[in-house]
Amino acid sequence: MSVGVTTKAPIVEFVDVGKTFNAGTRKSFTAIEQLDFSIDDRPGVGEFISLIGPSGCGKSTVLNLIQGFSDVYPPTRGEVRIHGTKVVGPGRDRGMIFQKYSSFPHLTVLRNVAFGLEINREQLGFSDSEIEHRCMELIEKVGLAGHERKYPHQLSGGQQQRVAIARTLVLKPSIVLMDEPFSALDEPTRYDMQRLIHDLWHEVQATVFLVTHSISEAVYLGDRVWIMTPAPGRIGATFDDIVPPRAGGDPLLMQEDPGFKEAVGAVARRFSAIESSRRASEPGGE
Repeated sequence: MSVGVTTKAPIVEFVDVGKTFNAGTRKSFTAIEQLDFSIDDRPGVGEFISLIGPSGCGKSTVLNLIQGFSDVYPPTRGEVRIHGTKVVGPGRDRGMIFQKYSSFPHLTVLRNVAFGLEINREQLGFSDSEIEHRCMELIEKVGLAGHERKYPHQLSGGQQQRVAIARTLVLKPSIVLMDEPFSALDEPTRYDMQRLIHDLWHEVQATVFLVTHSISEAVYLGDRVWIMTPAPGRIGATFDDIVPPRAGGDPLLMQEDPGFKEAVGAVARRFSAIESSRRASEPGGE
C-alpha cells in the first residue's frame, strides 16, 4: 500500500459468522454458518442488496445481526462489523423497516416520525422547530402531506408503511434494513411502495439490505441479488448489476421489459437449482 493512502473499512462485514438458536437443547437450530461477506463503504452512492432464499434459511437473522437486536445478537461464532467496529447493539446509524406495521398507535404520524429524533435530541442538538421541519419534509416526500395529524388506525396499510419508512429515514442512517416490508400489501400498493423506496434510496444514498420472497421485487430494487442456501444459510449465488439503472422507472412497466424478465428468469433458475440440490440431499431425496 502506498504511503499516505488510507483504505476505508467495509460498511458491513461478516467474518465466519454462524448463529445457532437454542444451542445445547433438543430445539437447537443453526440458521446460518460460515457466512462471510464484505460491503464497501460508498458515500454518496450507496448500494442495494436483495436477499432471497428458502423459508428458514437465515435471511432475517442476517438483518437482525447487523442491527444488533438482543434476541438474536451476538452470533454463535464469528464477528459482525460496521465500519470496521464490532457490533455491540442497535445504533441510529442502522434503520429497520419491518413486515408488520410498527407505528406507535397512540402517536400521530408526525410524532411517530419524530420519535427517533426526539429520543436522540441531546446528541443531535436539534430544536423543536428543526425536528418538526425535518419530519414534515420527509412526510411530504413519502406522500403523506395532509395526514401528519392522523393516527395509525386512520391510515391504510400502505400509508402505515410509509410512516415506518419516514421514521426510519429521518435519522439519515447509513444502513437501512428491510425485512419483507411490502409482503402484506396488495399488488398495486406494492408497486407504489417499490417505486417510493427506490426513489428515496437514490436520495439517501445508504447501504440497503432487503429481504423478500419476490424474485421480481429483488431484481427491480437490487443492485445485487444474493440467493441464500437452505439452513444453515450461506450465500449460494450472487448476481451483480443484472439490470440497467432504473432511477425513476415505473416498476410495473419495468417488470414487463424483456431484459428485466430475462434477469428474473436467470435468478429464478439459479434459485430453483439451489432448491433442487437441497431436496436431493435430504433423506429419501433423488
